[in-house]
Amino acid sequence: MTLDPAEIDRLARDLIDRLPRLESALADDLQRNLKALLQARLARMDLVSREEFEVQKAVLEKTRTRLRELESRLAALENAPQNPPSRES
Repeated sequence: MTLDPAEIDRLARDLIDRLPRLESALADDLQRNLKALLQARLARMDLVSREEFEVQKAVLEKTRTRLRELESRLAALENAPQNPPSRES
């Protein structure tokens, strides 16, 4: 998943806004460092977007449904009478 740089900027600004007023240069430097730290930490979390999660959830549900269908068919075949094929001469 690609992390949205605008969202990371917003998070960094929110953190800076919660701190007491700092000198502008110090606040800018702190914001850059926080942004870099957030990007690095979030990148290591191996996150997926909500959209990708929902897609994979749908695929899993479809796979589970298909598996149940195949299990039912297999059970029916296993329980079917075993009639050997007739041979015509």
